[in-house]
Amino acid sequence: MDILCTNGVKSVMLELLPEFERARSTKIAVTWGSTNALLKDIKAGLGGDVAVLTAEAVDELIDQGKAVAGSRVDLARSRIGVAVRKGAKQPDIASPEALKRALIAASSVAHSKTGLSGLYFPTVLARLGIADAMQSKIVIPDPGTAVGEVVAKGDAEIGIQQISELLPVAGIEIVGPLPEPLQKITTFSGGVLRAAKEPSLAGALLKFVAAESPRLLKQKGLEAA
Repeated sequence: MDILCTNGVKSVMLELLPEFERARSTKIAVTWGSTNALLKDIKAGLGGDVAVLTAEAVDELIDQGKAVAGSRVDLARSRIGVAVRKGAKQPDIASPEALKRALIAASSVAHSKTGLSGLYFPTVLARLGIADAMQSKIVIPDPGTAVGEVVAKGDAEIGIQQISELLPVAGIEIVGPLPEPLQKITTFSGGVLRAAKEPSLAGALLKFVAAESPRLLKQKGLEAA
């Protein structure tokens, strides 16, 4: 069975997929990536049995006939967080004004290019009125390089990404989530693709993840959907 899965729930899926493989005596191949990149690939004809993306992306695939109507299963919610290198002084980000001061004081700030947090963060800078002032400080990692890795290496002072994607990275510390007025909560969902060779097994996988993931969500930086 082939799964196309967003990096936002990678840490949870890495634990649950082997359990499902053992329970069903099956093998699962996973293509990881950002929701937008995977959505583009699916629209271009990339096949698979299950897509785990944002709820909006799964709905879009259903509307376009790329995923089975009624197959969407909500799996987790995620918040965007702020990270610094391990041992570095943690800035105050408790309010929008505090975050604004921290960003202006930072020498560099990293965010992804195609991930949801990376696409959203420029709107935060615009709302704070510092988009132009921050332009020369922004660091965009190379494809396949996590924001947290850039921060851990010291190539960026502050990293902005989904908390679930920051947590697994060694050498960084999560300061906390973006302040509530600036936060964007993402719901990650799964859907059975029309091209699925094993649609019943695909549906069973989504039910399994929905049932088993709650025990893992908090430690992985996620919330129940």
